[in-house]
Amino acid sequence: MTRQIDLSRVLPHARIDELPKPYFGKVRDCYDLPDGNRILISSDRISAFDRILAAIPYKGQVLTQTARFWFDQTADIVPNHVVAYPDPNVVIGKRVDILPVEIVVRGYLAGTTSTSVLTQYKKGVRQMYGHSLPDGMHDNQELPAAIITPTSKAFDGGHDEPLTPAEIVEQGLLTQAQWDEVSGYALALFARGQKMAAERGLILVDTKYEFGLDSEGRIVIADEIHTPDSSRYWLADGYQAAFETGARPPSFDKDVIRSWVVARCDPYKDQIPEIPADMIAQTAAVYIDAFEAITGQTFVPDTSGASVLDRIRGNLAPWMQG
Repeated sequence: MTRQIDLSRVLPHARIDELPKPYFGKVRDCYDLPDGNRILISSDRISAFDRILAAIPYKGQVLTQTARFWFDQTADIVPNHVVAYPDPNVVIGKRVDILPVEIVVRGYLAGTTSTSVLTQYKKGVRQMYGHSLPDGMHDNQELPAAIITPTSKAFDGGHDEPLTPAEIVEQGLLTQAQWDEVSGYALALFARGQKMAAERGLILVDTKYEFGLDSEGRIVIADEIHTPDSSRYWLADGYQAAFETGARPPSFDKDVIRSWVVARCDPYKDQIPEIPADMIAQTAAVYIDAFEAITGQTFVPDTSGASVLDRIRGNLAPWMQG
């Protein structure tokens, strides 16, 4: 199905002067409210190579609404930071202190980063993250059981480093009780995600979770959950054939823009060429397709307001008075 994408309905940023204590991240623009809550606005920026490549229409709405779907579906497993959804791109969340450990759960021998289990495995490593993997495994093979592969969180811009559960406790990053709680939550969330994804003809391959402490000291899940940006999904139909031939399993291919950029420059050194409109529209369609496949819901773009930013500012008016 060819989707009609309105390239003018885009949110490159959400800088709102009326809101207090701004913090601008790679793709979110956030504001801390006096009542202890935080406004998190998902822009349409797409980030790669440590820089912003473009703004993709509806990306912010897709990610916010996908996370909303999963927060609703997992509230019985772990408390989350959500207070309200005043706009399709906006979450009002409790302000939480993010725990200093990156929690990634993996169900398959996959990945391309230096900390991925596949990269490590190909180097001959069999003991990783406190787990022991058998010899003879192949690219993209299902692991004997889902595992947590924690890394340190490099808040200062440094590199994340692999950790074992024992190291997490020894280094004082988390107490043993906190690790037990976080790891239990993470595996339960992943199991729920895999089960529901399978019912939708998808494979939830791996995902990242952000846990933090709320004002009462409870561990809660924040940020996003099981979105196309925080998770790797494969299409179940086609996985086995791809695995048997050593091909990459079919997926929501959001790498189209990254591949286009890499083919034309060194993205870490050169100026990024202007991304063509058809590439932006194609990427927007991928995000919308992913939302519908993951949630089973029809994506309905909110086209109210003169612009996306105008709509958000209007929907946030009650919070500006708080």
